Amino acid sequence: MVDQPTTFSISDLAREFNITPRTIRFYEDQGLLAPQREGRTRIFTRRDRTRLKLALRGKRLGFSLAEIAYLIGMYDTARDQNTQLTEFLAGLTQRKVALQQQREDIEALLQEVSAFEEQCRELLLTRAADEAAGVGRTA
Repeated sequence: MVDQPTTFSISDLAREFNITPRTIRFYEDQGLLAPQREGRTRIFTRRDRTRLKLALRGKRLGFSLAEIAYLIGMYDTARDQNTQLTEFLAGLTQRKVALQQQREDIEALLQEVSAFEEQCRELLLTRAADEAAGVGRTA
């Protein structure tokens, strides 16, 4: 078994999570990461790596930056994980409801678009048939 490193460079994390160093610096600016400094070089710890992983997961799930920061903050201060898990579950439930509503809205819009497409096709066919039959020509 290979031991995981205890520190990471910004390049290590960017490569591991397939993100840009700029993204990592953004999360640092937002207070989600707190790397140590050696001159101008950022040295990230396992804690930073975990926080970055949680932030990226939260973003993928559609949580706002404030929600992500809140949940990560709970991760740091929770004596037990029940409170954090309860809050995370509540957030997931809200996100799920919002996504289901978006899906319903998208389905309704797709049906409307399909209806308009069909109307346009019918109009084009009617006009093509009228032109072929000479209807609508003026002498």
